[in-house]
Amino acid sequence: MGNRERQSAAEANSSKSEAPTNPEIKKGIAGFLLSLGAERNASQHTIRAYRRELDRFAIHLGPHLRWKDVDHGTIRGFLAHLQSSGLSKVSAARALAALRSLYQWLAREGMVKQNPAKLVSTPKLPRKLPRVPTMEEMNGLLEGEMAESASFPERDRAIFELLYGCGLRNSELVGIVLGDIDTANNILLVRGKGKKQRYVPLEGKAEEALANYREARQQLLLRTRKSTQRLFLNLRGGPLTTRSVGRIVKQIAIRQGLPPDVHPHTLRHAFGTHMLAEGADLRAIQEMLGHERLSTTQKYTQLTIATVMEVYDKTHPRAKVKAES
Repeated sequence: MGNRERQSAAEANSSKSEAPTNPEIKKGIAGFLLSLGAERNASQHTIRAYRRELDRFAIHLGPHLRWKDVDHGTIRGFLAHLQSSGLSKVSAARALAALRSLYQWLAREGMVKQNPAKLVSTPKLPRKLPRVPTMEEMNGLLEGEMAESASFPERDRAIFELLYGCGLRNSELVGIVLGDIDTANNILLVRGKGKKQRYVPLEGKAEEALANYREARQQLLLRTRKSTQRLFLNLRGGPLTTRSVGRIVKQIAIRQGLPPDVHPHTLRHAFGTHMLAEGADLRAIQEMLGHERLSTTQKYTQLTIATVMEVYDKTHPRAKVKAES
């Protein structure tokens, strides 16, 4: 988010308490946000993001408009208002996605008869592929020494090996409990989005790192006199948060020479991209990543093609001639 967007968001938040909104609209939004956590197992980050976008929408509607008064023109006007206020197309697209989900829930609850957000096209966004570390970079990172200035190297290595070796989301990683680990069959139960569960292989370096960490974890619990089923813990013996995992990943990646934009999801991207590059079936990758739609997994095809093109441009003699002319 740029400075202009942050300023707009701050102004919106500061005026939120002053702006009058319709009680019917507020009640519908509150019910939907409650369902996100209770029924869909959405993360707190997702719920906060939806609340921010939907609060803006309620303020835009004002105190008089009700659900029956909102049509696709109203929603288009809201998106135009966001962009004229300095928010990007990405922010407008995110707001539209929140509205579509809201209206699906409202229709299911019988509060509206149709979803006007379906009639509104998503703003065209520039296609930007995330940078994925190469296999060499990942091997260098994971084979490097994590003990240097690391307070809990066994845990940190296990974090990296599971994020990259199992393709986990950050929220899935911190949600693992001891009962999810099946050492007899070398599989891990992963609790994903929307309370969906899947099994992923737990072998090789990931299994080894996890075994070493579990020994260190037991010693930590003895020292702190704590007891918990959560797998990943902080130094006080409490559950590790997604924010802490993000900080750990970034610090270690930078120390090992990777760019500062590395985060836990980067390792998940690397898992999918490298599996595909080594010949894994796309549907198998979809299953391991827990993607509901194959189209989501297909973005790794684009990443792989982008990598191939980069290698070609740098190494093929005819490509060099073309570049120099």
